Amino acid sequence: MTYPPPLFDDLDRKIVAALVANARTSFTEIGAAIGLSASAVKRRVDRMRETDVITGFTTTVRPAALGWRTEAYVEVYCDSAAPPRRLAEVVRNYPEIIAAMTVTGGADALLHVMATDVEHFEEVLERIRAEPFVRQTISYMVLSHLLTGSPEAGSAPPATATQ
Repeated sequence: MTYPPPLFDDLDRKIVAALVANARTSFTEIGAAIGLSASAVKRRVDRMRETDVITGFTTTVRPAALGWRTEAYVEVYCDSAAPPRRLAEVVRNYPEIIAAMTVTGGADALLHVMATDVEHFEEVLERIRAEPFVRQTISYMVLSHLLTGSPEAGSAPPATATQ
């Protein structure tokens, strides 16, 4: 007889919170903070990876450090012949597009674009507009990040104090 996987409990939430705050935190450090042994933390992390609760570990980089100083969001309005999989194929060809999603509302998709400067952004925008199914775009340049701890701002979320 097979049993369903254990539920995601409060200890799992604390482990995930610690890893989100700093993915390089050791299992020993996490265990000490939440009252588990390092091996118990490892078993829980392994289980969460196997069940796709944790899908990977990433590094957050400040975009300006890589020369990406211009940031924008672009609403894309398509002809009716542009299904999401076609949009996905196209946006993969643009290294400047760091996130893309279909959305509700008037636009069909929203693109998060990073460029070295305004001229580079304009060139990327013209390439996007030249795609055969793109009918219109509306762009929004990012002036500043109001939540400076967000991954989009190039920094990890602020760590929360543990008691």
